[in-house]
Amino acid sequence: MRFEVKTDNRIYENLSWPILFTILAYLCIIATNLSFNVSKLSKFYEINYFCKKIIIDKSSQNFKRLSKLTNLSNKQKVWDLCKQLTAQKVF
Repeated sequence: MRFEVKTDNRIYENLSWPILFTILAYLCIIATNLSFNVSKLSKFYEINYFCKKIIIDKSSQNFKRLSKLTNLSNKQKVWDLCKQLTAQKVF
C-alpha cells in the first residue's frame, strides 16, 4: 500500500497581489497623512510655547523665532497673535 501526501509549497501564488498592493498603498497614504498632521501639531505647540515666553520675557530673540514660525514681519503682529491665542485660552 502506498500513501501520498500532497504538500503545497506555493503559498504565495494563491495570494491576490492587487489586494496586497492596495493595502500597502492605503498604509502609505495613512502614514503620510499622519506625518503631516503631527508636523502641524508640533508647529502649533511651538508657537504656543514662544507666545508664553514672550508674555513672560519680552526678548527680541523670542520675537524673531515666532516671526520665522508664523511668517509675520513686525513685532506688533506677533504680539497680536499671542494676545489672540491667550484670549482663546489655547494654553
